Amino acid sequence: MAEEIKKQEAQDQSPEVQKVAGMATDSQPAPSEQQENPEKFLKEFNWHNYEEGIDPIDDSKLEEFEQLVEENFVDTLDDEVVTGKVINITDRDAIIDINAKSEGVISLNEFRYNPDLKVGDDVEVLIDVREDATGQLILSHRKARVIKAWDRVNKAHDEGLIVNGFVKCRTKGGMIVDVFGIEAFLPGSQIDVKPIRDYDAYVGKTMEFKVVKINHEFKNVVVSHKALIEADIEEQKKEIIGQLEKGQVLEGTVKNITSYGVFVDLGGVDGLVHITDLSWSRINHPNEIVELDQKLNVVILDFDEAKTRIQLGLKQLSKHPWEALDENLKVGDKVKGKVVVIADYGAFIEVADGVEGLIHVSEMSWSTHLRSAQDFVSVGDEVEAQILTLDREDRKMSLGIKQLTPDPWTDITSKYPVGSKHKGIVRNFTNFGVFVELEEGIDGLIYISDLSWTKKIKHPSEFTNVGDELEVVVLELDVEGRKLSLGHKQIEDNPWDKYETEFGVGTKHTAEISEIVDKGATIDFNEDITAFVPQRHLEKEDGTKLKKGESAEFQIIEFNKEFKRVVASHMAIHKEEEQQIVKQAAKKAAAQNKDKTTIGDVNADLQALKDKMEGKK
Repeated sequence: MAEEIKKQEAQDQSPEVQKVAGMATDSQPAPSEQQENPEKFLKEFNWHNYEEGIDPIDDSKLEEFEQLVEENFVDTLDDEVVTGKVINITDRDAIIDINAKSEGVISLNEFRYNPDLKVGDDVEVLIDVREDATGQLILSHRKARVIKAWDRVNKAHDEGLIVNGFVKCRTKGGMIVDVFGIEAFLPGSQIDVKPIRDYDAYVGKTMEFKVVKINHEFKNVVVSHKALIEADIEEQKKEIIGQLEKGQVLEGTVKNITSYGVFVDLGGVDGLVHITDLSWSRINHPNEIVELDQKLNVVILDFDEAKTRIQLGLKQLSKHPWEALDENLKVGDKVKGKVVVIADYGAFIEVADGVEGLIHVSEMSWSTHLRSAQDFVSVGDEVEAQILTLDREDRKMSLGIKQLTPDPWTDITSKYPVGSKHKGIVRNFTNFGVFVELEEGIDGLIYISDLSWTKKIKHPSEFTNVGDELEVVVLELDVEGRKLSLGHKQIEDNPWDKYETEFGVGTKHTAEISEIVDKGATIDFNEDITAFVPQRHLEKEDGTKLKKGESAEFQIIEFNKEFKRVVASHMAIHKEEEQQIVKQAAKKAAAQNKDKTTIGDVNADLQALKDKMEGKK
């Protein structure tokens, strides 16, 4: 029995053990390493493999085996995207071989974008469930596409690659674009270099984009089509800018229209045509001349050193209107035109396309009272005027309207002779008088002293208002100086002529003390005559003096028509000496008037009488 066991152990022993035990076969011609150096062999012997019954395998064989496994099987523990082959398609699923222990299953819903899926197609998949309840391997094509798509998007962003995208729909502020199956945002400002007016025109189109921004936290992608255009434009721009010259004519496209001008795309470079360089004629807005996307020729007027600001012109491509103006046109001719601009100083009239003349406000009416041009014409009015000056070199023309009507001063002497009475309108005031318009072009001045016979007026506004109608008398006429001197008070007789008799020196009147003033008092005989009573002449018969509001009889001791001065006395009523002096003064005044003495003489006598009565002499 022991011998059988030994035989069985010998059979079960590995070749290494057999060699150790000296049981090598006769086929080994030479002693082995273990036979030559048994101590080293025993020291390095793998007793674990011996006890587990593991036969040693050559390292090269192991490497070959690992390579075969790597080539033919996938690691189901790794979440990497792998490529599988469709080996069968059912009503609901696709069976995919990924060289694993078993085939995987993917719902056909994940291939809705690819209705032409067939057996034999390669698809990218991700292991979703390694083994379900039935031991089936579950794969996901959708997740694999998302992972691959993000890899592609990141690569496109990092390397600046151009990607294709499908514009799915509009959204607030831009568009939604499908890029590698990921919904990316295309801002409205990144669609094109020019403003977009119709966003819907881009829906359903496949376009090229650059990935400009990725937000990994929120899984947001922003793309731009404008960036591609700008890159192309930049190249074109360098080429165009290098060839720019003043006076060069280029073709461009109207890119944008503003109130002050038009921006023209010259093929990558923008230039501005100012509103004044669009047309020789005045225009209110550039859209009267051009429209968006219109192609037109423009001339380069100027640009800065960096050539970033280019000034263009459109009107310069056509002949200047002044050069086409009728050569026979001369000063004195009549022309018709439309009012295009109005200023306070006048109005500009377009007599031909691009040719304007100025009608100064002073040439709109014969009136010397200047007004605003808006009082005579309005923008858009068709007017006829006469050429006053014409300078073809400086391209200036002055016109006049009033020259088409007769000058009212030509027959002024017959219409407004001295002494004639008329009615006029108050136009304005000065400190010294009032200007009254008798008719268009005929103004006259009423001096403040000629407004009233009786009222003392400090300023004309105390007597009348602008726009009032006044009756006037022509006092003086200066035809050469075109001046009229008028009077208003002369319409009526001078009441002081009548008062000269009624209130002559020596006449007596009863009145009430109106006001006590410095050195005396005042009394009102009527609305025109206010007399002064010296302090001494307020004395009553009992020696007291008159007070305000007290009524008494007064005698006139001085009357000056020229200066409208009247002096009265109460004391002369009850004192014979004063009465006698007054009588003598009255007789002397009458005699002097009879002898046509001067007013100055009479005034001197009256002043001497007054001084004597006041006790000065």
